Order: sequence, then C-alpha cells, then structure tokens
Amino acid sequence: MTAPADLILTNAEVHTLADDSAGNDDTDDRPEAVAIRDGEIVRVDSAYEVNFLNGVQTEVIDLGGRVLLPGFIDAHTHMQTVGSYLVNADLSDADSPADCVDLLAELDEDRDSSDHEWVLGYGFDESMWDESRYLTRDDLDSVSETRPVAAFREDLHVASVNGVVLDRLGDEMPEEDVETENGEPTGVIVEDAVNAVFETIEPDTETTRELLLAAQRDAHEKGVTGVHDMCRQSRAPEVYRRLELEGDLTMRVRINYWSDHIEAAEEVGLVTNHGSSLVTTGAIKSFTDGSFGGRTAKLSKPYADAEEVVDADADDVTGQWVVSPEELDDIVTRADGAGFQVTAHAIGDEAIEAVLDAFDETGDAGEKRHRVEHVELVTDEQIERFAESGVIASVQPNFLKWAQPGGLYDARLGEERRKQTNRYRTLLDAGAHLAFGSDCMPLDPLLGIHQTVNAPVEEQRLSVTEALRAYTLGAAYAGFDEDDLGTVEVGKKADFTVLDHSPWEHADDIENIDVAMTVVDGVVAFDGRND
Repeated sequence: MTAPADLILTNAEVHTLADDSAGNDDTDDRPEAVAIRDGEIVRVDSAYEVNFLNGVQTEVIDLGGRVLLPGFIDAHTHMQTVGSYLVNADLSDADSPADCVDLLAELDEDRDSSDHEWVLGYGFDESMWDESRYLTRDDLDSVSETRPVAAFREDLHVASVNGVVLDRLGDEMPEEDVETENGEPTGVIVEDAVNAVFETIEPDTETTRELLLAAQRDAHEKGVTGVHDMCRQSRAPEVYRRLELEGDLTMRVRINYWSDHIEAAEEVGLVTNHGSSLVTTGAIKSFTDGSFGGRTAKLSKPYADAEEVVDADADDVTGQWVVSPEELDDIVTRADGAGFQVTAHAIGDEAIEAVLDAFDETGDAGEKRHRVEHVELVTDEQIERFAESGVIASVQPNFLKWAQPGGLYDARLGEERRKQTNRYRTLLDAGAHLAFGSDCMPLDPLLGIHQTVNAPVEEQRLSVTEALRAYTLGAAYAGFDEDDLGTVEVGKKADFTVLDHSPWEHADDIENIDVAMTVVDGVVAFDGRND
C-alpha cells in the first residue's frame, strides 16, 4: 500500500513548466494537486487522484484555484545586500537627490551613533530621476558632517560619500576611482574605491546573521525558494552553515566565492557542488568590467555620453577593466583546474569577449557550466559562441527597465546599441542556456519576468512560459540542480511558488501579481493568503 503524503496542495492550477509549451493552454488534463512526502513530490495529478494519498496525518491546503509553479531560483543575488536595504535607508524608491538626503537624514536622526556610526543608504538609481545626477559630497555633508555617510547606487559599482568618509578612507581609494572636479573630490566613487568602503563597513557575524535572516524573509515573500549568492563578504558562508545547523535556514543557498578567496577554498577542500541539500558550494566569481551606471562597463566603442565624464582620459571613454584579461585568464585557469565552476561578471561587449576567450582555454566550459554574469551588450558572434560552447548566460531581466527609449541605455549607448542590450530572445533562439537572477536590483522575480514579457524590443522579449522557465529550470541548470529542482515533477524537491493570479492571463501586469505562498522542501516558508 502506498504511504500517505505529508502535505497535499489541492484546488490549484498547476503549471509544471516541464516543457516550453506549458502555459495558458486550454486543456482538461492540467494537474490540480500535488502530493509531497519527505520533502519530495510523489504525485502530480487531478485533485481526485491525489486525494488517495490523504492520510490521517496528512496536511491538506486548499489553494483556492491559485497558480502553482516551481519555486523561483534567483541565479544571481547578494543576500547580505538585500538585508542591508531592509535595515538601512532604502533609496530604491527615491525620486530625487533631495529625497535620498531626506531618507538618510531620517536614519541619522533615528539611529544612535554609539551603536551604528555609519549612516548607510542602498539602491538609488539616478537614471530614473528628473534631476539625473549622482549624489555628491555636498548632498551627504548636509546629512551629517560628523558621521560617515555613504549611499550606494543599486549596481554597487558606484557610491557617493560625505567628507568624513573621504577624510577617513581617501588614502585607501585609488585616485582613478575617485571623481574630481577642479582637483577636488566630488564625493562620487567607483569600483575599488567603493570596495574600500565595503571592507570598512563589513558587519560582524551576528549582524550578518540578522541581515541574512531579513533577506530570507523578503525572498520568501517574493516566491524565491533558492538563491545563488555572490558572497562578497567573508562571513556569509559561515553564517549560512550555522543557520542550517540551527534549523533557521529555510531556503536553498548556492555559495559563489569571490576569486580572492580561491586559495582558502582550496585549502579547506571545497569543490563545486559539495554540500548539503540546503547549502552548496557553487562557483568562483570574478569581475572583468564595471557597470553602465558608472560608465565602467568595458566597451569596444566609446560611450555615447563620454563627454559628461569628469576629468575623462582616453581610457574612460570605453569604460575600464576591474580585472584585466590577463588576470582573468589566471583566475579561470586556477579555478577550473581546481574543479570549480567559474562565473565572471561581464557587461560590455569587450568584457564578454574576454570572458568567452578565457573559458575557451578550459576546453570544456559547457560541461563545467561556466557562466557569464549580466551579458548586457552582446554581439551576434558572441551569442553564437554561447550556444556552441554551452557557457551559461546568467542574466538579470529587471535591467530591462533601462532599455526603454530615453532610459539609461539610450544615454550611455545611444539608440542603436540600446536595442542590442539584453537580447534574451536571440540568445534563447540560438540555443544558449539562459538563467535569470535579480542582482538584488531589486530581488523580485515577478518584476523581472514582467520586464521580459513586455520588453520594448523583439530581440529582448520572451513569452511568459519562457521567462518563468529561465527563473526556474534555467536557474536550476546553472546550479547543476535540474534533476532535483526547476519543474513540478514526481521525484523532484517540493519547492513551489503559488501566485494569486495567472501571469498568462495578466501578462501586462505580472509585476503586480501577489505571491500567495512559498514552499521549500515540502514546508510552507511563507503564507500570504488572505482567505
């Protein structure tokens, strides 16, 4: 006799996403229920059939006709940063420099300097403001002239700081990464200068724990069941493992280590895919270039607005190398040789070329599932290289907010190159592996899916089903998890996202669909139902 289920989710519109035709088709045999035992899916069928697994101790949840999907997997995020948004000044909804200053001043007033010396804000995006400029030293000096104040642009490659920070850390910041005007620092810093601030404000273990737990709650509210965390900070991996041991980790975490940790990772015997069902070693991550927001993404041709760069020199007009191609080659060779998956940040076409070249030297980049993160401005030839090599394009569909006419891409690249950004349709049609993530800008899969389905250019646009699969099965593949995660099928892990409404029926408003429930390993991690 078949053992009863631990949990049955019934009266649902189940979309398994097991093939790319799954969607809002008019069919009488779509599953209505799912049965789970020991964290694993044991039946996907009609409510009538699944009810045969209803035992005395089975919990049955009526989903009231809601849409059940595989759990969203964010293939590129920074969970500690997500937590930092929640406990510091969240500048993501600010609509002007003055609005940012007000939010930071409010935090300065509310936060005791004896407990928290720094006043921190995260997530501003000046490209969406009418007064489209970075925050400056003068702006942040108006918040405080006695406490260090820093505001991070949402891409984390650009920050603005007050005079206290410049006085304290100026000697640790490379001159080329500190913007000046008439020989004086403006308060705008990029790349390694930003890293100097990050190193100074790195939280202790207990604070890291608080940030990761806050981020975990937020992720579950967005339907996220697993993340590939790009761990810039050194304490996060330890904290994740402690949370698992203490029973407080309720999502799957794939830890991608910064390349400057590779020696330590080798010394303790870490290899890709080693770990538990919740915490797994992922890739070694490197940079190549910066960001379009900071004009530091590396391009083959000059920026359209290069004349706006303060104190620009010849190199500035095409961006900069954060990690040189030669250094990248060394990182890839060492990490690949040690048995690690490798993932490299590359936004501009010149940077993407450098990463693909480095991966070519490994001989089996597709088999090892090496990844390129972001892939924002990609050429036709590079798309073919992705398809032929099997290298994964790990992309962030929420970046399409900058692809609208008159947006950031228009300003930085001009209209022609703007239309060549984030070409998910072209990548997918070529046969490339596509994995979606958020880069915590913000962490919100439905926002990214909405942007993709409603993208302004055909080459960027995917169907609802294709976009959902990139955030589920595509992300699972990028983490070697496609046999366990990414679809709703018998034998796979019971990770689900339940939505109040169908994204197929509300394709023009996906970003406003509410997540009703998130289930991880057969356990309800978030229940937002109002009925």
